[in-house]
Parts: sequence; structure tokens; C-alpha cells
Amino acid sequence: MLSDSLPTLRVAYLTDRYPRTSETFIDREIDALRAQAVHVETFSLWRPTPSETANRGERDSTVYLRPARRLRVLAAHVNLFAGSPLRYLRTLGLALRMARRGFGGRAVQLRHFASAGFLARQLSARGLAHLHNHATGASCTVAMLAASLGDLHFSFTVHGPGVFFAPAARHLDEKLRRALFVRCISYFCRSQCLIWAPPDRWAYMHVVHCGVDPERYAVREHAGEGSHLLFVGRLVAEKGLPILIDALARLRTRRPGIRLTIVGAGREGTVIEARAQAQGLGDHVGFTGYQPPEQVGEWLRKADVFVLPSLAEGVPVAVMEAMASGVPVVATRVAGLSELVDDGVNGYLVPAAAPGALADRIESLLDDSELRNRFGRAGRAKVVRDFNVAHEAARLRNLYQWAVEGHSGTPRFDHDDREVVRG
Repeated sequence: MLSDSLPTLRVAYLTDRYPRTSETFIDREIDALRAQAVHVETFSLWRPTPSETANRGERDSTVYLRPARRLRVLAAHVNLFAGSPLRYLRTLGLALRMARRGFGGRAVQLRHFASAGFLARQLSARGLAHLHNHATGASCTVAMLAASLGDLHFSFTVHGPGVFFAPAARHLDEKLRRALFVRCISYFCRSQCLIWAPPDRWAYMHVVHCGVDPERYAVREHAGEGSHLLFVGRLVAEKGLPILIDALARLRTRRPGIRLTIVGAGREGTVIEARAQAQGLGDHVGFTGYQPPEQVGEWLRKADVFVLPSLAEGVPVAVMEAMASGVPVVATRVAGLSELVDDGVNGYLVPAAAPGALADRIESLLDDSELRNRFGRAGRAKVVRDFNVAHEAARLRNLYQWAVEGHSGTPRFDHDDREVVRG
């Protein structure tokens, strides 16, 4: 129970496009912070389309930076320049230094600079003490510039894997250097950030997981031989779904009743469907498109094995949901997945791009209901212990508290138990 004596923190959250269906973990995090006396106001560069809006209440209360009324943006910049011409010009120089070559690159940065000025004035007018940004792209650039313009401090969450494909293009080193602290969703993620940051900044990079509320998920009880595989996620190249289709083709010859449900949407959807059809799996694979969280829960209650064949990954919330539901997982040994799935304890990890190994591990679970139940119980226990959104929000709250209290000293971080120690 949160003590009534704890002060209310006033924090701004910024993302590229909020709220949207592919990032409901941000909604969960904000809800958990608000439950712990953190006043969170949301900002977004762009408004999501109706089809990708996850939470209409949050959409209505979010401040969108683009498009913005030009007179309001101009007034914000006039005020900022009048308050500190040197800081204003220094930040403008920073924005232009980060521009890609050519007129187009400079135009993009000037647009970020314009949005940053409007955001800085909004934060000041609303009395928000700290700015936190999710992800490392355009909105993180705007957050960094807004902090510089408004003489504020900011932090951001690094998810991966995209930023690690092109860290220089996203100026990850500059953002890591300027942020008051950086929240990494896994130890793998933190290790990649350390490559791009000087050692004197390492103490400011903290592992705070994304999480779920385990109590929202009914635990699946397994009996008999299994046949139903489930994938939940975006249909994009890095998820490796063609590998899963190939594994399914191998399994189908031995298990004609096997079926796979693919929940999600994305640019690779038609390619994956065509591959399934080409391998004669049309009757074995079902595509549902995007499904709301409640419906995902229904699919989890019917699944025998959750499969994630990713080629690159962060620490996927969909796997946390499966484990919280008592569904055993077969996933690839990439990036931060080994921090969630303990091989041979609550699921299996296989090499990426290896359909034979994927098929073998899936089949071993389908054959053995007691193994599925044992892995399912262990998986739920892991989520309750290490990926509970309330516990992770408490760690974030500690960091925000340190930030607004004047951030004196370095927030030492015990990376065995991930607790902030103020020093």
C-alpha cells in the first residue's frame, strides 16, 4: 500500500504516436504509475488513426504536438528566446548539427526544433517536473531539444532492437549523454547502450522491465495431447514468422491435427499468408488480425504452446502475457528473451532461423501435458517475481523522485536486484 505521505510527482510522457494498439504496454505503465501517486500527463508527436487507437480516453487527454497552431508555436519560441537567447541559439545549433545532409534533413530537424519549443512551454505552464520519452526516434529528439530549450531534464526508455541496427543515425550517443537517466528494458539492451556511452554515464542507465498485471490472466490447465499453437505480435520481418511456417510444415506431417493461430497485423501479413498457402497449410493456420487485450486473453486460454520465432527482439510483452497465463513458451535465443524465458524451466529457447529445432521443441511440449503444466506454473512465477508492472512502476517512481528532488549525487543502481540507491 502506498503511503499517503509520499508527494505527488508531476511527470510528462512523450511518444511518437500515442495511444496505439501496438504499444499498450505504455498504457499499463502509466496506469501503474498513477496508482502510485505519480501525476502523468501524456504528449505525442502525432495523433494515432482511429483504427490504431488503443485507449480513446487517453487519446482525448493527450496533447498532440503536430499539427499545432502556428501562432502558439511562434509565441512559445518568442518567449523562450526572450528568456535566454544564448540557450535558444545553442539548442538550435544542436538541432542543426544532428540533421542529415541536405535541405530535407535540415527541414526535419527544424520541425523537431519547432515542436520542442512548443513542448517546453507546455511543460512549464503545466508545472511538470520531469519529461520521459518512450523509444529513441523522432520523439526522443524532440524531448532532448525541449529539455535544452526549457532548461529541463529528461529521460527515455530504450527498447530495441531497431535502434541498435542504426544507432548513429538516431544519434543514440548524444541522447545517452544528455539524458538525466536512461531506462533500459533488459540487461541486453543496457549492454548495447554501454557501447555508445562513455563509462562515466553507465551509472545512469538502469534496467527497469516492461511488465504486466499477472492477476488479469487466468491460468491455463493443460490436459492430454496438445495441438494448438499461438503467436501474438506484429507481422513484421524481425518476428521470423516464415521460420514458424516452415516448422509447422514439418510438424503437420507427423501431427495432421496441428493448428496455428496468428494474432496481429503488419506489413508482412500477406507474405506470411502466401507462404502458408504455398506449403499447403491453409487449413492449419488462422489469421485473426489485430485483437484487443481481452480477446488475446481468450486465445491464451485455448493455447497449448506459445511460439515466438523472432530474429531480433526486445523483451516482448506478449511472452509475459503467455507466461502469466500458464502457457509454455518456445522462443528464439535472441537479445533479451533469455532474461524472460529460462530454457528448460518455464519454456524452451532455440537458435534463431532453425525451423527443425523449433519444431522439435514444440512437439515435445505438445506430447506432454504435465511438462506444459510445469513450465506454465514456473512461467507465471517468473512474471510475478520479475515482470510485474506494479513493481517495475515502483522502480520508475524511485527514479522520477530522484530526478525531481534535485538529482544530487549519482543514482547508484544494484543490478542484481535493480533497486535505485540514492547517493
